[in-house]
Amino acid sequence: MNLNRREFLRKAGVATVGGTVVGLGNGKAVAAGHGPVSDDGMGILVDLTKCNGCRQCEAACREAAGFTVPTKEELLDESVFDERRRPEPRSYTTVNRFPVSSEKVEGGAVYVKSNCMHCLDPACASACLVGAMRRQPNGAVTYDPWKCMGCRYCMVACPFQMPAYEYENVFAPQVRKCSMCSDEGNPNKGGTPACVQACARQCLTYGKRSDLLAGAHRRIEEHPDIYVGHVYGEHEAGGTSWLYVSAVPFEEIGFAKVAPDAPPRLAEAIQHGVFKHFVPPIAWVGVLGMIMWLTKAEVRQGAPTQART
Repeated sequence: MNLNRREFLRKAGVATVGGTVVGLGNGKAVAAGHGPVSDDGMGILVDLTKCNGCRQCEAACREAAGFTVPTKEELLDESVFDERRRPEPRSYTTVNRFPVSSEKVEGGAVYVKSNCMHCLDPACASACLVGAMRRQPNGAVTYDPWKCMGCRYCMVACPFQMPAYEYENVFAPQVRKCSMCSDEGNPNKGGTPACVQACARQCLTYGKRSDLLAGAHRRIEEHPDIYVGHVYGEHEAGGTSWLYVSAVPFEEIGFAKVAPDAPPRLAEAIQHGVFKHFVPPIAWVGVLGMIMWLTKAEVRQGAPTQART
């Protein structure tokens, strides 16, 4: 049998689609247990007008996660700002510099801290078939590596493209992202996240999301000459636990333009249609059967005719 990986996935996809149709035909989709929640959870407000790019939040995040901490020399090296960086498996948060031409911005640049946004209705949790991604009551979206099967659907589903994957870890790769210091073993679990504690300029404020949102709008109303009239994260992707205020429009400093509707709604309808009434075993039996049937057909068509003696 000569069936390479690409062909296997192609045939598995055909069979899985068939299983999906069957699942949708069995009844209406069931609502998930981790749907939209209130904004009573905790969150963090980031005031981008105060950040000077010191990257102490990066160092504190790595230390809290048990990763290698940048040296003072590395933190002072501004060459890291030459290219835009994204969170990585060993660096859950990054600070990038965006040159802007605005009289409201000192130095002609805005520094932006990027990490998991901790959505109120997280697309990653909705896409995860085994519940490895969960939104906690405190507002944090956490990851359980023991449940993860490595499908990486969460990475595809995230509208902010924040989860990172340990591709270099051959034997036990994990999805990595900020947990808002809520994961097991984190010394700050149950308290103020490490990045907030490390910010000397008080760019980051930790508190109840509803209070942070009210405070953000108050800043905008009291200082319209400083802030744009938009709190990023208030409505994006159904709302996020991380909120941002800025002196310049967010699209000018690398923020994704995300619709206000939470992405999981359509995805959940399809997913739970598939998994209702024990469709997964049926679907996978169909997958295996389809692959065997197609493979045998190829063997029959490609096998040379043996002459009888």
